[in-house]
Amino acid sequence: MTRWLERAAILIVSLVVAIAIIALLSGGLAGTQDSPGVTGGQKGPGIAYRDQGDLRLRPGQPRPHYDSDPPTSGSHKPVNVMRDRATISNDQLLQALQVGDVVLMYGTRKPPPGLVELAARLAPPFTPALAATGGAVILARRPGTRGIIALAWTHMQPVASASDPRLAEFVNYWLGRGAPVSSSAALPKS
Repeated sequence: MTRWLERAAILIVSLVVAIAIIALLSGGLAGTQDSPGVTGGQKGPGIAYRDQGDLRLRPGQPRPHYDSDPPTSGSHKPVNVMRDRATISNDQLLQALQVGDVVLMYGTRKPPPGLVELAARLAPPFTPALAATGGAVILARRPGTRGIIALAWTHMQPVASASDPRLAEFVNYWLGRGAPVSSSAALPKS
């Protein structure tokens, strides 16, 4: 009988140790209360939007409904931004945000006063190669935009002018971050 109790005690202790190790390694005991897929796990300056993923749209595949205008995340065709201070498509916008660029949108024909200087102070000069790697501050015209809208993956910060300190804070925080690595990034290109 004592041998049976000894084996039962070893089994119980082993089970408790295994559960504790699994909980510790998975963050179960010290993990966050974040709901998976709701925020993408990124907190920082600006208005946060739900992470709608970064799936690549195939030819003919319908566009999803984005939860913000302009969109801050979502399925898109991967099209890189080739020019600064031009109108860009939602596909170009989402590709830029996915890789880590920050896009500063404005509605006027030319960038608002101080915006070009702010971008030059916060990041290297725009090149298509820099934008493709997520290190660019991209100035983009979007007709109908009031003031300036700073965009990063799942985040947006509207401001009235380039002198608003929230703009520099947003760029400094989000530049280079992009979308979290996900399984959708591993999908084959079509």
